[in-house]
Amino acid sequence: MKRKTLPLILWLILISLSITTQFDDVEARILAQIPTGSIPTVTGTPIGAIAIVRDNEQGFANVRAGPSTTGFEIVGVLVVGAQVPALGRTEGGDWIQITYPGVPGGVAWVWSDLVEVKGTLPIIIPPPTPTPRITPTIDPTLAAQFLVEIPPTRLPTFTAAPPYTSPTPASEPTETISSRIPMGFIIVGLLVVGLFGTFISFLGGR
Repeated sequence: MKRKTLPLILWLILISLSITTQFDDVEARILAQIPTGSIPTVTGTPIGAIAIVRDNEQGFANVRAGPSTTGFEIVGVLVVGAQVPALGRTEGGDWIQITYPGVPGGVAWVWSDLVEVKGTLPIIIPPPTPTPRITPTIDPTLAAQFLVEIPPTRLPTFTAAPPYTSPTPASEPTETISSRIPMGFIIVGLLVVGLFGTFISFLGGR
C-alpha cells in the first residue's frame, strides 16, 4: 500500500511544478510587453465656434453661396435647431460663414439674425459678386431689320356741317263754327222728324 502511494505523490509534485513554471512564463511575457517609458496621453481637438439656427416664422434658414440676397443663389437650407461649424463673419456682422458640405469649397453663408453664434469669429472678406453667365446683347444690324419707317400722312380736313333747322308743320285752315253744322245736331233733328211723322201716322190710323 505504501509502495503505490509514493509514486502517486511524486506524480502530483511533478504536475504542480510544471503548472508553476507555465504561470511564471506567462507572467514574464506580460511584464515584457509593458513599456517602461512614459505613455503619451491622447487629447481631443477643441471644437470651434458653432452656429445654431434660431426659431423663426418660416421654420428654416436659407443658405446662400455668398453674403448677399442679390447675386448669390440659395444652395440649401438649415432647419430650426441645426448646429453647424461657424468659420467667420462679415465686417458688419450681418452674415456668418459656415461649413456646408456638398457645395463648391464646402462653405456657405447664412443671415446672422437667423442663427445664434457660440464662440468668437474672425472677420472674413466676402467673395466678389458673380457676374451673370450670359450678358444679353442686341445686334444693331438685326434690330434695324425690324424698324419700319412709316411715312407721315396728312390728316383729313374737317368741314363743319350746316346748321340744323327743324321743319315746322303746315298750319291747317281754321273753320268757323258758323260755316260748319255739328253732326249731332243733324242726327237729333232727323230723329225728331221721324218721331213726329210716326205720331201723325198713328193719329191718322185712328
